[in-house]
Amino acid sequence: MPHPDEFRLLKMQVQRRLAACLLQANQHFNQNFPMPTVSYDLRGVKAGTAYLQKNLIKLNRTLLQENPTEFIRQVVPHELAHLIVYQLFGRVKPHGVQWQTVMREVFRLPAETYHRFALDNVQGQTFPYACQCQIHQLTARRHQKVQRESAVYFCKKCRTPLNFVKNFDPNERQT
Repeated sequence: MPHPDEFRLLKMQVQRRLAACLLQANQHFNQNFPMPTVSYDLRGVKAGTAYLQKNLIKLNRTLLQENPTEFIRQVVPHELAHLIVYQLFGRVKPHGVQWQTVMREVFRLPAETYHRFALDNVQGQTFPYACQCQIHQLTARRHQKVQRESAVYFCKKCRTPLNFVKNFDPNERQT
């Protein structure tokens, strides 16, 4: 477990990064965007989430602590870009052209939609589900929904329903 002072330093770095990115956006768009509220209670595999109407950014504390440099460089501006786009254009496609423009032209960063952080310490138990083309790992929450028959999930590739594999052996070769 990291020392509390280390996390306090990370929070300060996040605030500095937000302030620097806000300054860039303010200058680029010639207006003053409000500083968002930041919380560090996001769980699961997401690095961050922007709550548009609340001007709130939730960050994953574990992923921040495990990947501080890349997290602060990329994830913090990524979430801020969502808030700026919402304040300028209202509801638009989350990673659409407006968001991509803010990332590339204002923040001078790649418009990446997914992080590549290791998920070992944030991923909960998963359950194997098969479609016609591969094995998927569903979260415990999605698995429970399927078991209660309140949800059916489909493969994005072959578009067939996912079925629970009761006796799955990850070492067995899939055909």
